[in-house]
Amino acid sequence: MQDKKLLDDEDMINCSESTCDVEPEVADEELLEKFDTEARFRKFGRESTPGKIVFIMAVALSIFHLYTAWRGPLVTLMHRAVHTSAIMSLIFILYPFTKKSPKNKPTILDWSFSALSLSLGAYIVINYNALVMRAGMPNDIDIAFGIMAVLLVLEAARRITGKEIAILATIFLLYAFLGPRLPGLIAHRGYGIRDIADYMYLSTEGIYGIAIGVSSTYIFLFVLFGAFLQKSGMGQFFNDLSMALAGSGKGGPAKVAVISSGFLGSINGSAIANVVTTGAFTIPLMKKIGYNKEFSGGVEAAASCGGQILPPVMGATAFIMAEYLGVKYITIAKSAVIPALLYYLGVIVIIHLRACKRGLNGLPKDQLPKAGVVLKEKGHLLLPLFGLLYFLLSGKTPIYAAFWSILLTIVASGLKKETRMSFGDIIDSLESGARTALGVAMSCAVVGLIIGVATQTGFGLKLAGAILFLGKGKLFLTLVLTMIACIVLGMGLPSIPAYIITATMAAPALYKMGVPHLVSHMFVFYFGMLANLTPPVALAAFAGAGIAGGSPSKTGFEAVKLALAGFIVPYVFVYSPSLLLVDTTLVKTVLVVITASIGVMALGSAVEGYLNKNLNFFERALLLTAALLLIKPGLYSDLTGVSIFVSIFMISKVKVNKEASEA
Repeated sequence: MQDKKLLDDEDMINCSESTCDVEPEVADEELLEKFDTEARFRKFGRESTPGKIVFIMAVALSIFHLYTAWRGPLVTLMHRAVHTSAIMSLIFILYPFTKKSPKNKPTILDWSFSALSLSLGAYIVINYNALVMRAGMPNDIDIAFGIMAVLLVLEAARRITGKEIAILATIFLLYAFLGPRLPGLIAHRGYGIRDIADYMYLSTEGIYGIAIGVSSTYIFLFVLFGAFLQKSGMGQFFNDLSMALAGSGKGGPAKVAVISSGFLGSINGSAIANVVTTGAFTIPLMKKIGYNKEFSGGVEAAASCGGQILPPVMGATAFIMAEYLGVKYITIAKSAVIPALLYYLGVIVIIHLRACKRGLNGLPKDQLPKAGVVLKEKGHLLLPLFGLLYFLLSGKTPIYAAFWSILLTIVASGLKKETRMSFGDIIDSLESGARTALGVAMSCAVVGLIIGVATQTGFGLKLAGAILFLGKGKLFLTLVLTMIACIVLGMGLPSIPAYIITATMAAPALYKMGVPHLVSHMFVFYFGMLANLTPPVALAAFAGAGIAGGSPSKTGFEAVKLALAGFIVPYVFVYSPSLLLVDTTLVKTVLVVITASIGVMALGSAVEGYLNKNLNFFERALLLTAALLLIKPGLYSDLTGVSIFVSIFMISKVKVNKEASEA
């Protein structure tokens, strides 16, 4: 990976009283394209014929979803088919067949695939009643459309999400077809091409399963909401507020990265895109005050990935989890709050300790915006988020909440002339929202093939059985094996398909061990997300390394160290579901939060080797022991863990004070 040319320090930061602008480094668009396949779209102007077609289709798609959110969706299969076919049609126009394909215009093949994609939805809409009448007895035309649907989904997914998930889906389809010829442990009766095509295209179990159902309702609307927020100036507002709140403290820019990336990452469904967009601002500042390249890139990667587990939006995965579990979305969001805060506490602890260890101060206050001024000038942009929380907490559906929050964004932006959205801004947001939703929607469609095969063949249950067999009835060993399976299954995948696959394949092993369903799903969700940070395939960390100009592998290991709390917290809430607010009391929850927080701080100190002073090997080992003791709830283990941490803290503090007095 080539190092990027950095700006001079004097040019890197330009802060006024209310705003703080950092010039993004020149190659961040190239980096985004390198690590995020969703960014490799054709860039033709809106005045060109393809540009006009994409613009009209994207705006129409957004209006369709807003209309169905207001009036109610179509019949389930029809609604999902229309959503998927329109998404695929846009993908074939925007994303080239290969890197050597024309970048300025679609080819005849692209136009053909785009038209065939539209025909898939049209066929179901036009023939819906007839399809219902002959359910389970498809004719030859139905099967032809089914085969075409499977092939087009694989190709569209390959273009926008990368070859990994398309290859995985192909392997699963071959598994469904070759069942009787496979070894005894994974063999099944097998399914013919007609059976597979029927199941995948003409039912709500394959392509049009739960995942694309959530994409066609909740996810699209929340992605659209994010596009409106960005257009209103929310991204710059978060950056300014983060700089005002944390920019001058120890290691200030790194803490700014955590805050701003957490905010934006919750709304943005792509950790990699978040690394590149916010990293172009935060990474140069981290390097400016003395953090090395790998640590700077690792901070941004860990912070951006954490946004996927942070309410209220959680990168849209919360909606799919709610649908899978059959619970209200707000139940998922409330359960996710404390673990997410512990994750970010772990990241900030290491950042702070590294800054103390190396004497890294923040930026001068006179170069930073003032929080009061930022809130006075742009605080009204928070109204849509408060509105979203109000709608959700008052029991409204996520569809209702997203629809009215979009309208509230337009109204709130108009409260001040500087942020007011024009009609053109609104239209641009409609187009941007639809284009941003393409990758998420296509991930949901292709993962429908994988989940469809898993349910049709019973593969998910076989994998769960294998994990249980290897776990030998021991919960901790089963958790470790499930963690490994989730990290492997999630490598190279966006957070949404990673969660869906792991929830289907790995979560059943946990709730067969007596772990509650919500806890099981949250456990696999965490490790599917952390796969983006875990070498050898750590795409978010690699993107951070590209901006910082550091080593990709070293950046990946730094990101894992920073996110280490994320590897521990899931074990905590399995052994103590109080952390997820499951079957708990206020006192019990408070105690678990306190002990878990101390455990996270002990872990950070052990990893960084610093607590008031540099720690020796023995002290670090004791702190690591304290952190591990605080994982499993219990009076004696908690007291021992807390005692170790407090003892080392006090001893190190006394030594530092003594050295200072002697000096």
